[in-house]
Amino acid sequence: MSTTKVRRRLIRRSVASIFSTVAGALLFFLALVGAPVQPAPAHPNHPITNELPTYEIRNGRWFDGKSFQARTFYSIEGRLTLKKPPLINEILDLDGGFVVPPFGEAHNHNVVHPSHLTTTVPRYLSDGIFYVKIMNGVRDFTDQIRNQLNTPTGLDVVFAHGGFTASGGHPIKLYEEHLRQGPYGRVDKFWFNDRAYYIVDREADLEQKWPLARTSPPDFIKTFLYYSEEFEKRRDDPAYIGRKGLDPRLLPRIVERAHREHLRVATHVETSADFHNALVAGVDEIAHLPGYSIPIAYPISAFQIPVEDARLAAQRGVDVVTTTMLASEKIKDPAQLKRVQENQIRNLRLLYDNGVLLALGSDTFEDTSVAEAGHLRRLGVFDNRTLLRLWCENTPRSIFPGRKIGLLAEGYESSFLVLEGDPIQNFDNTSRIRMRFKQGRPLQLAPQPKEAKNSR
Repeated sequence: MSTTKVRRRLIRRSVASIFSTVAGALLFFLALVGAPVQPAPAHPNHPITNELPTYEIRNGRWFDGKSFQARTFYSIEGRLTLKKPPLINEILDLDGGFVVPPFGEAHNHNVVHPSHLTTTVPRYLSDGIFYVKIMNGVRDFTDQIRNQLNTPTGLDVVFAHGGFTASGGHPIKLYEEHLRQGPYGRVDKFWFNDRAYYIVDREADLEQKWPLARTSPPDFIKTFLYYSEEFEKRRDDPAYIGRKGLDPRLLPRIVERAHREHLRVATHVETSADFHNALVAGVDEIAHLPGYSIPIAYPISAFQIPVEDARLAAQRGVDVVTTTMLASEKIKDPAQLKRVQENQIRNLRLLYDNGVLLALGSDTFEDTSVAEAGHLRRLGVFDNRTLLRLWCENTPRSIFPGRKIGLLAEGYESSFLVLEGDPIQNFDNTSRIRMRFKQGRPLQLAPQPKEAKNSR
């Protein structure tokens, strides 16, 4: 199929000339009669005063949530419209390409260090992923890279700088024993305390730690529940270091405080009890499906979301992030993996059928939501149309709920991908990206090494 044709031409219409003549005559007349003269406002599509060109985007097939429709859109000041403007600066001929909103990654930890600007960020953009949620980072490093993110030509990212957990809770061991050997530069094991996590065992701790968590304002707050139904059993037992989380009685206090400061709260969960406790605490997002690792000693019912909780999540508008591929990476026993995946399918269908907003997230440092989309496809729980909507509509809106993204509609941000083929007919077409367009600008990407590319 031929590549997208982009033709540049400045169309000077007679109406622009007439407008200029009339405006000049009016100013001259007002000056003569002594009326105060206000500067004439710049024409919104003027090629000199407006930084962004006005585009006519023709010959595209645009995704409307159900199918692809042949339409001509216009991009004015970075917004989509179906209304033809009087002045067009450039024409984009999409040559029959299939247009979808850009994809999102709702759970990862791989854009937290300056080194990621030259590796991970280009990889996301190459895969058509424009929006990323970092569920836990280190504020010292994210502060160094913030000014190079969230630009019209770059990756848009939101951060939780550190999560609230209990003494000995997840993810303390992960940072102290593993991650400090990575890009952080072999720091002391205790360096991460009050940077990557905040230890809260009682309400007095929350009073002390909250100002630290707000030192460099996060975009949202991350919290950790980990077998919260066994909190008392695990709290002081050294055998459970790294396998416990917050006292569930403290989570409502954290949520209340965050909401008072207009911050959303996301919660890590392991079990269906964690899911329930997060819901009743009032969180905005649940960062995992329960049961991405189900120990043989536990009944499957401990990881099955009750119907009542699925309905409550939908009623309260709580987003749930999928993270299904984690099990395939960590579980080597085929029988155990089958058990986990059957539970994933059951929970996903329950949540979707009850109207819960599902967002795609991989929680895999070496990969992106590309791999999560591929894994969901292999599970067979959603058809291609539904999976596409979850990835390009739900996921971006869960990451940036205040922005007009995730739809190709009037007034929404002028950001989209042009695919070579119909992804409803063949989901592999989501990887065949012919053009990337972000906030009123075509994105020009540097070539990526083959080994840096994801596989679906």
